[in-house]
Amino acid sequence: MYPQLLAHIKRYVSLTPQEEILLCEKMELLKFKKKEFLLEPGKLCKGNYFVLSGLVRQYLITNKLIEQIVQFGLESWWITDQESLANKQPSAYYLQTVEASEILLLTEQNRELLCEAIPRLESYFRIMMQRAFVAMQRRVGFMLNYTDEERYRYFADQFPGFMQRVPQYMLASYLGFTPQFLSRIRAKKA
Repeated sequence: MYPQLLAHIKRYVSLTPQEEILLCEKMELLKFKKKEFLLEPGKLCKGNYFVLSGLVRQYLITNKLIEQIVQFGLESWWITDQESLANKQPSAYYLQTVEASEILLLTEQNRELLCEAIPRLESYFRIMMQRAFVAMQRRVGFMLNYTDEERYRYFADQFPGFMQRVPQYMLASYLGFTPQFLSRIRAKKA
């Protein structure tokens, strides 16, 4: 049994004890060292990843050969390449651990089987997809409407613990500016 996963699901839908057992039986526990890849460009995404411990980043390499982080996956978050899963096409993204991580893999085949057997899980995954979409919309608005310094200040105020976990160059990539710019902002604050 995976109490962290079950607690997360219970925030949105209720499952019977038998459904919880069935769900947990379909999950695969994976352990990764720091900087290991869950997914690389050109490969098919295997499923949805639920982070039990550690930290994962999703990124791509731009045409200018710059690493651009799209999202992070912290404890009790799902992370995946939805486009690769939905369209059954090779991914354009990397999924890589930032810290040693324990992750549950729910393959797409097992997710479909579970949603058939446990209809409330279909609702749960719809809610997760909606929340991810809202977060992505907010991030786009955030990137378009705030200056680099405003983005940094907001992020520092909202997520101080997270900022301590992530290397400076990754934080800069996620916030959409260079590590050098981030150094200058931090120097101004001191």
